[in-house]
Amino acid sequence: MVLYLGLARRRFFVDRIDGDSVELPGEEARHLARVLRAAEGQLYEISDNQSAYLARIEEVTGGRVRFRIVEPIESVPAPARVTLCASLVKFDRFEWIVEKATELGVERIRPVAAARSDKGLFEASAKRRERWTRIAREAGEQSRRTSLPEIPHAVRFDAVLETPADYRYFLEEGEAPPFLDLLPARRAATDFVALLTGPEGGWSGEERSLAMAAGWQAVSLGPGVLRAETAATAGLAITMAAWSARRQC
Repeated sequence: MVLYLGLARRRFFVDRIDGDSVELPGEEARHLARVLRAAEGQLYEISDNQSAYLARIEEVTGGRVRFRIVEPIESVPAPARVTLCASLVKFDRFEWIVEKATELGVERIRPVAAARSDKGLFEASAKRRERWTRIAREAGEQSRRTSLPEIPHAVRFDAVLETPADYRYFLEEGEAPPFLDLLPARRAATDFVALLTGPEGGWSGEERSLAMAAGWQAVSLGPGVLRAETAATAGLAITMAAWSARRQC
């Protein structure tokens, strides 16, 4: 008997799909088998980071679950191609940024070492990428994304200013113009948008000058002083909502 789970279906990412056969190995397979009590005939969603499919479980054995593709699932495109350039903060808070940015649909999360980022965070960031990638994978499955965000190695502030984009914004405190006032009138799904968010303690004067000289627009989320992770999430939510609301395809 086939068990239809409707909107409650879980989505899993796999490394590859061989024809119409898919194998989910390792920890996720054990979770699916032991915690979710997966059984033959149940339907789940599978993505190879390019396309999503409805798949039926054919076999559950030990540390692996084997699926058979049933049909493709139509993917909802992101409202824009967004890169979050997030200044490094304490790693538990940065992990929160990775999770929420993934849920909101960013294409890339680029860690940035700002002047007021703790010096040790940049050196330790390379070892954290595997964990960040795992967090993004879990968040992508929960939010049913078709593809996962890229998380490249951390860069210094001067390097991130070279990030290519059609629209580049850096979040500032209350003295900057409101973000909504600087959104372009015409917005398309093909637009590249970069959002640069600051560290705990904010930007240095030199960073502000360098960003503006490089063509980044300073924008404010309001008069309040937000935590770095709150500002990143709020800025992304505004960006995604704005490009969804008035997208010109």
